[in-house]
Amino acid sequence: MKKVAIFASGNGSNYEKIMENIQANYLTEIEVVGLYTDKRDAFAIERARRFRTPVHIFELNQYENKVAYEEAILKQLHRDEVEWIILAGYMKLIGDTLLHEYEGKILNIHPSLLPSFPGKNAVGQALQFGVRVTGATVHYVDNGMDTGKIIDQMSCPIYEDDTEETLQLRVQNLEYELYPRVIKKIIQ
Repeated sequence: MKKVAIFASGNGSNYEKIMENIQANYLTEIEVVGLYTDKRDAFAIERARRFRTPVHIFELNQYENKVAYEEAILKQLHRDEVEWIILAGYMKLIGDTLLHEYEGKILNIHPSLLPSFPGKNAVGQALQFGVRVTGATVHYVDNGMDTGKIIDQMSCPIYEDDTEETLQLRVQNLEYELYPRVIKKIIQ
């Protein structure tokens, strides 16, 4: 069984879906040993408490620079014997300190069909651009913004009457199906 850390900055719904898949004995090859967050008020913390997952809060402004911040995270990852990092709505670029240590062992999910619409507000970008199809992508993390090697994708249509809220819901449902499936395939 591989020890995994989940990084989240906000709501934590992908974290919750991963945990539900573990409880349902679908994801039997991983053990989530910690939720790592950069936001003291992230709702993901409440979700982690419900699943009794240890929470580690690392706020960048508490450190001299990003290297010191990631070195502190790395120390906790080593204490937890983490083998893989799963990003689930973590809103920071991973720096060289973590990338060097976990090269090829960091996964991310993004709410678009990459390489289209990287970065923040991908759903809004897709609507604004007027594309007819969008989706979700799971990829390895590199030092760019959503530029790592794509592992798998799922798509959904964009309807003329879609709002950011309706499209976001449809994309999130794709994420909830896609991420556990990729985790099961990749982390063994």
